Parts: sequence; structure tokens; C-alpha cells
Amino acid sequence: MARYIGPTSRLERRLGKKLHLKGERDINGKSALERRNFPPGQHGQRRTKLSTYGVQLREKQTLKIIYGVLERQFRKYYATAVRYKGVTGTVLLQLLESRLDNLVYRAGFAATRRQARQLVRHKHVLVNGKGINIPSANVKPGSVLSLTEKAKALRVVEDALSMIERRAARKGFIEFNADTKEAKYLHVPSREDLDDIDVREQMVIELYSR
Repeated sequence: MARYIGPTSRLERRLGKKLHLKGERDINGKSALERRNFPPGQHGQRRTKLSTYGVQLREKQTLKIIYGVLERQFRKYYATAVRYKGVTGTVLLQLLESRLDNLVYRAGFAATRRQARQLVRHKHVLVNGKGINIPSANVKPGSVLSLTEKAKALRVVEDALSMIERRAARKGFIEFNADTKEAKYLHVPSREDLDDIDVREQMVIELYSR
């Protein structure tokens, strides 16, 4: 599947939001958005007023970039969310949060979701003791995430675990055992649990409902 491989700092500047794509640079206040808080390009500093459609589209783009999901897959998540009971926007976020790569990031095994996706792809992640290498795999509450012995010794994993408190990525729906380096997915998060997701998800629902 195609993935965006360009500079992630441009994405944050274009959308005007911190998307937590840079790991340690975000923590240390060295993100490009903090240094140049305007869109990239020669016309970046011009003020533009977005239409309602433009605002809705930007919220959708933000959500897709945060979770690293492309349009076709994102539409499937929306179609699934519509069929569930509850607030559709919140359900959409809950489906995205239940992805394996996202939970690896939430557990603190990776500094970014992109890095978490790489760990999963390279078969470093176990779910209930079973290896799974599909980043989009849906993880059920009660599942235990762990790493292979080889992965536990990786420098990127050690660095990610050392900065997890400063990143505040691990939320109340994740229970982490520091001794065994295992994380348990306790329950589906509420919208209040996801205070670091700066997105108006209802705008996304309105966009797809047009």
C-alpha cells in the first residue's frame, strides 16, 4: 500500500496543528510548526479563509495523517462507524484507536505511530503471545501486547519507553507492566480519553454525509 514518505513537518505546518509525528523533537519544542507557524510555500503567510467544505476536508486530512490511514481504508472505517450505535464521530476514533500500530504507540513501544507500524511489519509485536504483522489489525479489549526478546533490546524501543511519560501518549485505557514490558488494552477509550487528538471529528462525519 502507498504511504506518504515526504517530510512530516510540512504536514503539520500545512494543517496548523501538532500531529505528534516527530517523537522527541515534539517533546523538546523543536518541531517545525513551533519555529514557523505558517503553511509551507512562498504563499504560506497569506491569510486565507476556508469554506465550510474546506474546514471539513482539513479535519479529515488531519485525522488520516495522525493515524497514517489512506482514503480507501478511511472510508471503510467511516462505513463501519455508521453501523455502530453511539456517536458516529466518537466510534470512528475508537475504531482507529483499536488499530494494532496505534496501541503499540500508546503502550510506549514506539515514539511515533509510523515507528510503531514498522515494529509491527517486522514481526516484533505479539498480541496475546501470538505474532501479528498487520498494522491495521483490530485489537480487542483485554488483549495483552508485548515485544519479542529481540525487539526489547532495540535502541528505538528503549528510547521510546524512556520518553513515554514526557509524551503523555499512554492513556488510562492502557495498563503497562514495566517489569515484563507488557501492555494490556483495558477498554475502548471514551472521547475524553483522547484529549491529545485535536480534531473535530463531527466535521468529518458531516463531510462524508454530504
